[in-house]
Amino acid sequence: MMAMLARRLPLPTRSFLLLGPRGTGKTTWLRERLPGARWYNLLLDREVFRLMRDAGALRKEVEALPRGSWIVVDEVQKLPSLLNDVHDLQTSSKGLRFALTGSSARRLRRADVNLLAGRVVTRSMLPLTVAEMSSRPAVDDLLQFGGLPMVRTARSAAARIDLLEAYVETYLAQEIRAEALVRSLESFTRFLEVAALVNARVTNIAGIARDAGVARPTVQGYFEVLVDTLIGCWLPAWRPRARVKEVRHPKFYLFDAGVVRALAGRLREPLDGEERGRLLETLVFHELRAHAAYAKEGGELAYYRTPSGTEVDFAWSRGDKTVGIEVRAARRWRDEDGRGLRELHAAGKLTSCHGVYLGDVALRDGPITVHPLATFLELLTAGRVIG
Repeated sequence: MMAMLARRLPLPTRSFLLLGPRGTGKTTWLRERLPGARWYNLLLDREVFRLMRDAGALRKEVEALPRGSWIVVDEVQKLPSLLNDVHDLQTSSKGLRFALTGSSARRLRRADVNLLAGRVVTRSMLPLTVAEMSSRPAVDDLLQFGGLPMVRTARSAAARIDLLEAYVETYLAQEIRAEALVRSLESFTRFLEVAALVNARVTNIAGIARDAGVARPTVQGYFEVLVDTLIGCWLPAWRPRARVKEVRHPKFYLFDAGVVRALAGRLREPLDGEERGRLLETLVFHELRAHAAYAKEGGELAYYRTPSGTEVDFAWSRGDKTVGIEVRAARRWRDEDGRGLRELHAAGKLTSCHGVYLGDVALRDGPITVHPLATFLELLTAGRVIG
């Protein structure tokens, strides 16, 4: 069923490096788009050992391919020394093209290898967006289980829970621990749970270190591991030089709402009000990141908050335009929900303002256009949010 999912990422015409967390569908997408490619699957130990035993195997096999052939090296971080061969082969006159996938930028950066600067383009693969799903699930279903392809194509809630728990255990608990080179698996496990509980919040490293019972420098290193393995990312504080003092601590978002709930141990629990709000922010942030990656619109995402509590969930800046986006997990849009947007718009810091809520009708609140979630996502996919 995963093959039926229509991903929005276009296939580059030249060699590329496709980065994304494990389970986001990189391999499935490449098998659909490049059915005749020569394939090297480095998730298979026997393939890794074969290439390690014979350092020239890849080069000899690839040079025998027809001109213009595609070659896929799946999970290239498992054997990053291959990138040197790929670099040399790209200079040949045969026009060979490589599709390289990876789920750990950490290993690629850490290894002393040629990272093909200027010879490959980089693309990202994220969990499914709503536009990529074959059917439009209910909002609470999206917030409970997220957008990993294997989860979305499961036939029941029980199957989704099993898959997410297995994902957290076999991938996060094993592979990321190995990446972290942690001295204490117990402390890293505590950190992962606390990181899930503070998802979409302003990040206080000292407070997290205290709650997890781990030294502050260790916690900072753990966050770097999550970023490097593409499991999470920072949302910086926006500094538009407004007249009031801005909070400067970033927020941290895990890459998928279902993974957030799995790490927090809440998959079998009903959504509560505060959790629903954080997960809806996570969903919208994911949709914004995915659109920027797939449509190549670019720009920078940030959030805005003052010490007094005035907040705008997302500020999306590109060129001379900055769009403010406020997300509310409620069926009613209240006057105070748009306070931060109106304040920044009045100060001339925003070119347009969008509210996103769980109601059914579009509204106008001063300079703010308030959209039902589904409508906002349709506008985003159509490129009409930051235009």
